[in-house]
This record gives sequence, structure tokens and C-alpha cells, in this order.
Amino acid sequence: KGRYMVFEPSMQHAASERREMEVELDKAMREGQFLLHYQPIVDLRSGYLLGVEALIRWKHPERGMIAPADFIPTAEETGQIVPLGRWVLAQACREVKVWQARLPEGRQVRVSVNVSATQLSKSDICADVGRALEISGIDPGCLVIELTETALMHNSDSVLATLIELKKLGVRIAIDNFGTGYSSLAYLHRFPIDILKIDRSFVERLGGVDGGEDFARAIITLGGTLDLEVVAEGIELENQQRGLIELGCVAGQGFYYARPCLLHELEYSVHMARRRT
Repeated sequence: KGRYMVFEPSMQHAASERREMEVELDKAMREGQFLLHYQPIVDLRSGYLLGVEALIRWKHPERGMIAPADFIPTAEETGQIVPLGRWVLAQACREVKVWQARLPEGRQVRVSVNVSATQLSKSDICADVGRALEISGIDPGCLVIELTETALMHNSDSVLATLIELKKLGVRIAIDNFGTGYSSLAYLHRFPIDILKIDRSFVERLGGVDGGEDFARAIITLGGTLDLEVVAEGIELENQQRGLIELGCVAGQGFYYARPCLLHELEYSVHMARRRT
């Protein structure tokens, strides 16, 4: 209103691509083209497997494997993320519950599932989680719901009520990419949070000449003060692992340990060998 915009052919192309993606997402959900890969979360000192993070992939019949970055934004904009997220929750709980039975002390292995701000605001996430727990039979304490700081700050009173209900179900709550959003000590006290995940951008700075470890140290210290578990994301190099251990971080994940893969592929990893010994 009160302005004009010059039309360009690229606008029509972008609109057409989005509409095509929307239609294909509907078809993919009907035909079961989605699958889950899992990235291990390990104890930094021993390499012992603590759990896995569920990550969605789209196995397109013509375009091959499509990464989340190429379709999740459209799913968010159109609201398709709600049924898609519901499927991820249920599928991750089912798959990990079956997998736990094949592992030594497998009942302790946890699974982390990302939940978006759209899911919090446009679906009954508590009902979705409750249904996933009931159908799978997984221990609620083994399910970690990951949220971003931005999701917490959007309609915070409503989100607080939702998180309280989720905690009543027995699941744990993690803040993903911590330090990149509206970081505030106030909300850390206000919300029932169990885990802080250090964003990969802070991990990348470890060993830098500009005091790059300061942010990671601050988050690890904060987690210890508030009795929260701290997990470092995006570990790719040995010196990053070593630096995090020196700072007192206990758990982490990243390509240094393993790329996301199918659950059965993790059974042959060094992290599973550490569990067995």
C-alpha cells in the first residue's frame, strides 16, 4: 500500500517454483518419500554414544536426495511443516525405540527432534508428542524437543504454557543454536529448559587468535551455573573437540564424529563400540 513495485520475470518464476514445491510436498507426504537420518551425540572424552538427533531427508523419485534447506522454508510458509513435523516426531520415536532394543543399555539412548515456531503456534504439539510417546512406547525421558531461541520469544506466554505441559509428559527441552538469538538470562530462568546447544559458529572460533573460545566458555559456564547440560554442535576438527573438553563441555556432535546416516549404519560406528566396551 502506498508504493509501487516493478514486475520482473524472476518474480513469476519464483512464484511458480514455490507453487510447484508446495504441490510436490503434498505428494511426497502421501507417497512416503521422506525418511530420517540421525547424527550421533557423544561424550567428548570417551566417544561413548549418548543419543542421536533426527534429521529429515526427502528422497525425491526424480531429483534424488533433497536437503532440508531446500524444502523446509516452503513447508514453514505454507503450514505443511505441521503434518511433516508430526510425522518426524512419531517416526523418530518408533525407529529409536526399536533400535534401543538392539543396543547395550539401549533404553538410555535419547533422540532429539527439532520443533519449529510454526508447530508451536499452529498445532497441538503436546498432543502430537503424547501420541508419539504412546504409539512408540519409548521412555519420555529419552525424547528431547529442540527449539530455537526465536521460537521461545515469539508469543512467550503461550510458549511457556506449552513447555510446562510438555515437561509434564516427561520429555526434555533443549535450546538449539544457543547464543545466536535473543539470549537472555531471564528466559533461561523462566522456561523449563534442560539442555543448551552451543551454536556451531562459536565452535568454529575455538583456537582462533581473537579469543574465539570466550563465547563457548561463557555458555558452558552458564550451563554449569544453571545446572543445564551443554551440547556443542558442528564439531569438525580434533582441536575443536580438545578445546571443548578443556572448557568443560561434556557432549557434542558434528562431522568429526559422523555425518547423519540411517540408524542401522550407526551400529558399526566407533561410538557404538565404545558403548559395548
